[in-house]
Amino acid sequence: MLGLMDPTLAKVDAFVDGQWLNRDKRFSVRNPANGKVLADVSECSAEEVKMAVDAAHRAFPEWAAKPAAERANLLYAWYKLMMNHQEDLGLILTQEQGKPLAEAKGEVAYGAGFVQWFAEEAKRIYGDTIPGPSNDKRLVVIKQPVGVVTAITPWNFPNAMIARKAAAALAAGCTFVVKPASETPLSALAMAELARRAGIPPGVFNVVTGKDAKAIGKVLTEHPLVRKFTFTGSTGVGKALIAQCAGGVKKVSMELGGNAPFIVFDDADLDAAVKGLIASKFRNAGQTCVCANRIFVQQGVYPEFSEKLTSAIKELKVGNGLDEGVTIGPLISESAVDKVQELINESVSQGARILIGGKSTDMGKLFFEPTLLGLVSNHMPIAQEEIFGPVVPMIPFVTEKEAIQLANDTEFGLAAYFYARDIGRVWRVAEGLDYGMVGINEGAISNPAAPFGGMKQSGFGREGSKYGLDDYMEIKYLCMGGI
Repeated sequence: MLGLMDPTLAKVDAFVDGQWLNRDKRFSVRNPANGKVLADVSECSAEEVKMAVDAAHRAFPEWAAKPAAERANLLYAWYKLMMNHQEDLGLILTQEQGKPLAEAKGEVAYGAGFVQWFAEEAKRIYGDTIPGPSNDKRLVVIKQPVGVVTAITPWNFPNAMIARKAAAALAAGCTFVVKPASETPLSALAMAELARRAGIPPGVFNVVTGKDAKAIGKVLTEHPLVRKFTFTGSTGVGKALIAQCAGGVKKVSMELGGNAPFIVFDDADLDAAVKGLIASKFRNAGQTCVCANRIFVQQGVYPEFSEKLTSAIKELKVGNGLDEGVTIGPLISESAVDKVQELINESVSQGARILIGGKSTDMGKLFFEPTLLGLVSNHMPIAQEEIFGPVVPMIPFVTEKEAIQLANDTEFGLAAYFYARDIGRVWRVAEGLDYGMVGINEGAISNPAAPFGGMKQSGFGREGSKYGLDDYMEIKYLCMGGI
């Protein structure tokens, strides 16, 4: 199955308390490139999810008590196994998710990078001493792991979204239960097998699989033993999950929807801007929360930029992610294609113009042409909603102030990008954009050393960086008197 060098990575059962749970009820995982069934995976009920939370709760005291260096060594062993099996993990990812193999292997390395980073950061969880109000008192601040952490992760980055969360949680001393997307559970299960091989103790890392997102999500957000819940996905679903966590006053972090502006000023290096836009917009066929969604181009360079961008888009190759030279794989589902097509049709009906692409290819409905739209305005639905497809809507602007206003005219605030060379403009625009992350003359901004997260309705909390541990820690103040 899957053509792996190590077939034992192709797991099809949930992983709870260090054991594989084989269930009679199963659901099929299909390759979006050809519709073929890859595997039939165990369907967990709410009861199995409760078992996983209970296992994580039992494992927590011993895991939290381990010296930070010991947790670091186990995480580093997990990281090395991921990199040693990068080819197989990439093959699994491409076949269940669709992205090109080179991109899939890049995701594996990116995810493993967070495991490596937090293996190192585990040894740097520092507290503070505070000058006391009198000579007989000493004030100390320590950080302790929050407890059992649960997570729900999306299908677009089935390896990296888990690695980013689990690595920080485990480094902090927390135990972890994750429900991967039902479209892409195989990557999570392969990661669980490698965690087992790395020596991570039973109950510390658990994977529950299933399609009943409502029932599973209810346990993960409402179980009294859960102390922290983390989610990556749409803003609408995130709001519902936050509400479910409210009854237990659980610690929550959310990485939600985006509507990233990509601004090209008239002093920009246009070739660099085109290259950055291609990297940002068309990665994973546009199915990323931080990909460029609205392209604002200053009027003076609009014609030249449009011409250069059209030429670059023509070089992209759509196809099965396992085929040589493919740069854009299929979208995840027919409903995803339908949404992209609807947004394009609505834009055209309101005056936008298709410059290239605009429809599914003859390879099949899930394969969508890289598309460029001109004459788009910021009020059109395609500029107000997350596209999640390989479509570039270009919007002209005149002044710097107008560009900032247009970019901020959204409820979202995850990532933003702009290209300019004037140093004054760089500072003004960077500070004026209401986004948690800003790429300046750069289209690929995420890495383990940097804090990943948004503002406004794009969520709260940060993943990666030295700040990424804080969401999995409790800050405890100790006041010592009578000294």
